[in-house]
Amino acid sequence: MTPENTPRSPDEAALLEIASRRLPGGVLGTSRFRDDLAFVVKRARGSRLWDVSGREYIDYLLGSGPMFLGHAHPAVVRAVNEQVDGGSTYFLVNEPAIRLADEICRAVPCAEQVRFTSTGSEATFFALRAARAFRQRDKILKFEGGYHGSHDYALMSQTPKSPKAFPAATPDSGGIPQVIEGKVLVAPYNDLATVEALLAVHADTLAAVIVEPFQRIIAPTEGFLAGIRRLTQRYEIPLIFDEVVTGFRFAYGGAQEFYGVTPDLATYGKIVGGGFPLAAVAGRADIMKGFDPRLDGSREFVSQVGTLNGNPIAAAAGLATLAELRKPGVYERQRAIGTALMTGLAERVKTLGLTAQVVGHPACFDVFFTSTPIVDYRATLTNDVAKLRRFNEECLKRGLLKGATKLYTSCAHTEADVERTLRVFDAALAAVR
Repeated sequence: MTPENTPRSPDEAALLEIASRRLPGGVLGTSRFRDDLAFVVKRARGSRLWDVSGREYIDYLLGSGPMFLGHAHPAVVRAVNEQVDGGSTYFLVNEPAIRLADEICRAVPCAEQVRFTSTGSEATFFALRAARAFRQRDKILKFEGGYHGSHDYALMSQTPKSPKAFPAATPDSGGIPQVIEGKVLVAPYNDLATVEALLAVHADTLAAVIVEPFQRIIAPTEGFLAGIRRLTQRYEIPLIFDEVVTGFRFAYGGAQEFYGVTPDLATYGKIVGGGFPLAAVAGRADIMKGFDPRLDGSREFVSQVGTLNGNPIAAAAGLATLAELRKPGVYERQRAIGTALMTGLAERVKTLGLTAQVVGHPACFDVFFTSTPIVDYRATLTNDVAKLRRFNEECLKRGLLKGATKLYTSCAHTEADVERTLRVFDAALAAVR
C-alpha cells in the first residue's frame, strides 16, 4: 500500500493534529512535508518504512543517514538486546565504549584518541573547542554551504540566502550572538586559490579550518583537499574533517581513506552509532589531550561532559554495525546499488529532455534542476527549487521517501528496490516536466 492509493487512517490524522499543536511546526526538525502528504512513522525494517495508516515507503532518508545497514538489522538488534539486559547507561567507562573507541582508531587514519558525544553537532562543537584550546586562537575558517550541525559557529553561512563577499560570514539562525560573525571566516568550497589567499592574511588568527570533505553532495575537485592539507600544515593550523556523513560510508576509513588525505581531527556520527545517539571527535593525541580532566585548571583544558557520552547501548550498536561493514564485499554491493540508481535517474532526466543533472556519490546523491555545474554552494542557488520540491512530492506520494536535497542509499536496498524506484522516478520526472 502506497500513499497514492491508501487514505490516511483516523488514528494517523489524530496524531498529526496533536503534533501540530504540541510540536513547533508539527515536526522534529526544519523540514516539513506538504500537509496532505504528512505521515507518522509506525515501524521500519530493512529498506522499508511503514506509517500508522499501514502505507509502505522505500526509505532513502534512512533516519538522515545512520541506517547504513538498513532498519532493524538483526546483528544490531541482537547486540542491543544483549546490552540492554546489562543496563542502559552508567556515566562511566564501559566495555562497549572502549572497544568502539579502539575500533575507530584502527579504522580512521587520523585517529589516535577518541572523545564520545551524543550528536554530530556536539562533535563538531567540541572539535572546534579543542582546536581553539590547542592553538590559543578564537577564529575558524569554514566553507560556505558546509553543514556542521546547529551550534553558533556552525550556523554561519550554512545556507545564506544573500551571501556576502568572502570571507564575511552570515548567521543562518536567530539567537546567534553578533560577536560570532567576527570569529568565522568563510571561503568558497573547491576554490583553493581563495583559501590560500585568506590563510596568507589570517593564518595567525585561526584556530582551525573545518570542512566537509564531501560537502553535502558536492565532490571535491582534484587536488582541493590535498591543497587544504598542504596549506594548513604550512601554517600549523589544525585541519578538521567533518565526517559525520562520510565516516564509514564512503569506505571503512571514511573520506580520509577514500580521498587519501589525513586531517588532524575528524568528527563522526550517524553510522558510528548504529542508529542510536552517539557521535565522536577523533584525532591527534596532542590535540585530544585537552579533554583529559587531569588538565583541569590549565589553559589547555577542554571542558566536555555529557550524560550519555559513550552510552553502552549506542556503542554496542556501533560495534555491531562496524563488524558488518568489515565483511567482504559489503561496500562493493552497496556502491553497485547506488550507482544503478544514479545512472538510472540521469538517463531518465536525459530522455525527458529536462535541464537537470544528478550530483553526488552512490552513497548519497540527488538531482539538481539546473545546467550550472555544481561545484560550490553558490552554484546550488541556481537550482529550480520548485521543480525539486515537486519531484520530491511526486516521489513521496508514490511511496518513495527521500530528504529535501539528498537520497541516502543503504546496504539493505535491493535490485527490486532499484526497479521500483526507477519506475517512481519515471512518473515523478514526467510530472515535473
